[in-house]
Amino acid sequence: MLLEAGVAPASACEYVGGHPPGDSEAVRGLVAAWEVATDAGAPLAQTLHRFAASLRAIADNERDARTALAGPQATTRLMMVLPVVGVLFGFALGFDTIGTLFTTVPGIVCFVVGVLLVLLARLWSRRMLRAARAPTAVPGLGFDLVAIAVSGGASIPRALAAVRTAQHAHRLTPDDVDEILSLSARAGVPAALLLRSAAEQARREARSAGQRAAERLSVMLMLPLGICVLPAFMLLAVAPMLISVVGSTVGSLTGGA
Repeated sequence: MLLEAGVAPASACEYVGGHPPGDSEAVRGLVAAWEVATDAGAPLAQTLHRFAASLRAIADNERDARTALAGPQATTRLMMVLPVVGVLFGFALGFDTIGTLFTTVPGIVCFVVGVLLVLLARLWSRRMLRAARAPTAVPGLGFDLVAIAVSGGASIPRALAAVRTAQHAHRLTPDDVDEILSLSARAGVPAALLLRSAAEQARREARSAGQRAAERLSVMLMLPLGICVLPAFMLLAVAPMLISVVGSTVGSLTGGA
């Protein structure tokens, strides 16, 4: 109805999606595909159907990445709680760990250093998690756009010009399609078929890269655990108990003397 009323594709997507197209590269890609198909004369229904299938594959990639990172994220949260649990556990055993941390000079030093180590571990782990997440760019989108353009019967130069215009207008990252187009010309294979295969391959590679990153992360998270969290646990949980015991022993000896 919006399109029949003369509303532009970008405005229609903004109205239906409830947010500006600039908020999501997938939405911007949909608008670009719409405009490229219209400019190249490609069948719009078939084009949108194929592009929707591409977006579903991209969503599957993102879902797989989130699932793979769920375990490392849970490990990170558990690591951050470990020193606090140690403090409370020592207090439950009857040691004045909290009082020692806030009323004695050695305890204050342990508290400050331990908190700094926990904060460092948190920042380090969050940075590693961000690096392991899938990139925000939609893999294979440029290949899909050129495939849409050439499937409408447009010449290669016109198809590339239309795609570049749409990518520039909607701030999309272009893909290197020259090698695919050259192979199509040499082998006599339809360019649209090769371009869609390249887009699918890009999404498969993105999925594999995300899985490998999650597997590496589960091992690399041991670094902040061993370097920061375990020393923080010793400073915040074990050291106050030892200080408390030593203080009580010295006090009793002094009182006895």
